[in-house]
Amino acid sequence: MSAEPRAVTRPEDRVGLTRMIAYGLGGFVNNTLAAAIGGMLIVLNLGLGMDPALVGLVGALPRLTDALTDPMMGYISDHTRSRWGRRRPYIFGGALASALVFAVLWWLPRGQTEGFYFAWFLVGSILFYLAYTVFATPWVALGYELTPDYHERTRLMGTQSFISQLAYVVSPWFLWIMTNDRWFVDQVEGARWLAVLVAVVVASLGVLPALVLVERKAEGQATTAAVAGLAANLADFFRGLFTTLRSGPFLKLGAATFLVFNGFILISAFQSYVIIYYVFGGDQLLGAKWSGYAGTVGAISTFVVIAFVTWLGTRIGKRRAFFVTIGISMVGYALKWVCYDPATPWLLLLPAPLMAFGLGGLFPLMGAMVADVVDLDELQTRQRREGMYGSIFWWVVKLGMAAALAGGGLLLNATGFDVALGAAQTPAALTLMRLCDAFIPVLASALAIWAVWSYPITEATAGRVRAELEARRGRLSS
Repeated sequence: MSAEPRAVTRPEDRVGLTRMIAYGLGGFVNNTLAAAIGGMLIVLNLGLGMDPALVGLVGALPRLTDALTDPMMGYISDHTRSRWGRRRPYIFGGALASALVFAVLWWLPRGQTEGFYFAWFLVGSILFYLAYTVFATPWVALGYELTPDYHERTRLMGTQSFISQLAYVVSPWFLWIMTNDRWFVDQVEGARWLAVLVAVVVASLGVLPALVLVERKAEGQATTAAVAGLAANLADFFRGLFTTLRSGPFLKLGAATFLVFNGFILISAFQSYVIIYYVFGGDQLLGAKWSGYAGTVGAISTFVVIAFVTWLGTRIGKRRAFFVTIGISMVGYALKWVCYDPATPWLLLLPAPLMAFGLGGLFPLMGAMVADVVDLDELQTRQRREGMYGSIFWWVVKLGMAAALAGGGLLLNATGFDVALGAAQTPAALTLMRLCDAFIPVLASALAIWAVWSYPITEATAGRVRAELEARRGRLSS
């Protein structure tokens, strides 16, 4: 797989390490909020006694609002005109609002009914996700416009992904922190003070992208008026939404992300079940221990993968780097069939570094490729829609994740697994669980490669698009 001809990044197109770190800290905040709201929900069941079905419902219902609020926030950010820019005011205010609402959300009063807790958390979560969207959508969009250079975008998104991954090193300890009886009376008190700690981190780090980063100006670009009637704004919003959804290159990236990410999420529960009930014959303690080892190996490997794919993407192009990383992850998933072996349990650690190439390579490359799509869209429509593209891309990820989590439970039931049987699961059920665990992500990843195979934006294409945009902007400015 030969390298594409490479252009040298101009000095003015360099983002610089300080600004890359500032943008990456925004990603750390983004991932911390996502991990905290999901990982702390268990307190509603274990600490307050809420029915698990209601816990799942109150966790899922607020995300439905993202279908409207994400694209709408993208549109608002794209069309904001202020002395501080299109993105930075929302990033600053959204970080502070998210922190405040998150802290208040977990100060649940004791001694109330299940219905009260459900209503409290439902309303509070809707407000939280609204504030979260105000922060996250402009932050994503800002990353697409920080540099117009094809390879600098890869380096930026790689650095951001590396820093963002740190959130998933910390978040697995949240339950342990809340449950630690040396620090807190119970989990409810633990959740309260952990929420305060998360809020302080979010507020202090989340504002840094707004304070440190400078938005690039796209002079000569045709835009919608900042102030217009409601009907005109709504019509323009839906025009931009449908234009975004008709972009062929963008749909290819969205489909590939959906397949790779949600192929992984769909079987995420299977790995632990296979390790416990197949490799260790139903020993939950030993199975959980080795599942933890595999997770740690995968998390550490992801940092290495992000650094590698960032380097590789600047050498052979983003599309080809995608093929390499996803191909390696397919080998890792398939190896589960061989390495998850009761006779040699330590072999289950071997697939983890290879599987890390899937998600570790996916988001750095996809973020950089979506930025290239935004440039092509401007060339064709004379509009800059970083916010719209970013909001729809991540909404598809979130929607797919919710569907995959629900589908994973149904799929587990379909294999014939019965928790009441304990270690006496049927051979047919264990075989079906192993097949799903190993080969569903292989199939999804293969379809993702097929989707990106005809993705048209190479380095040469991106260079031509940039040259035409700069020439047009120069003419309009003159």
